[in-house]
Amino acid sequence: MKTLLAFSIFIFSVLFFSPMSSDAKKPIRILVVTGGHPYDKAPFNEMLTGMGKNITSQVVEFPSAFDQFLPENRRNYDVLVFYHMWQKITQEQEKIVAECIREGKPLVVLHHSICAFDDWPEYWKIVGGKYFHKPATVDGEEYAACTYIHDIHFRVNIVNKKHPVTKGVKDYEAFDETYKGYYVANGVEPILSATEKSSNTVIGWTWHYGKARVVTLQSGHAAPTYQDANFRKLLKQAIVWVNADGK
Repeated sequence: MKTLLAFSIFIFSVLFFSPMSSDAKKPIRILVVTGGHPYDKAPFNEMLTGMGKNITSQVVEFPSAFDQFLPENRRNYDVLVFYHMWQKITQEQEKIVAECIREGKPLVVLHHSICAFDDWPEYWKIVGGKYFHKPATVDGEEYAACTYIHDIHFRVNIVNKKHPVTKGVKDYEAFDETYKGYYVANGVEPILSATEKSSNTVIGWTWHYGKARVVTLQSGHAAPTYQDANFRKLLKQAIVWVNADGK
């Protein structure tokens, strides 16, 4: 009887007093950064809340969002999601944003965020690409001003079906805004492509900037994409994957 009682107390102690074994049981806290471009907030926010209890979100807007990149505020979120097209940035703000990500804050980049910060080349390195509003030169290669077309039906092709971001997603039909002629850095890993003539071929990729994992998805203009189950799955899996680096 004493042996059984001692064993029961031991089991109770292990179950009750042991700390939670992993951070995986905590929700991933995403900080969604907006500004510089209008968007349909209601369906966009519904997409964020629709990712389930394992992902929570806070939406902040530039320019006040710059404060969230300061060292004392970085512990308040796990993953950055860029959905902005902000342009104005000081040298000090450039430093804190780049440092935040380079030191390991993971990032998911959506749609018009590749059009942001026209005069900050380091941002192009962070994202792994850039939509140019005016002619530019990158690594000796000249780029004309890029183009876009609203409301295009096109097929999204999964380049790497085994990647954690695309796992379980099959090629699908999208209705979205296309971008043409933008820069994509050498060394990215393409995960999505398109054959639509008004679009670049590579429309989704993974990348690293310093210690941080980065996923860039060119899609994401409006409600049809926010409500698309395929896009939602890609976004959720991108958030989970960038957050998992080193864990």
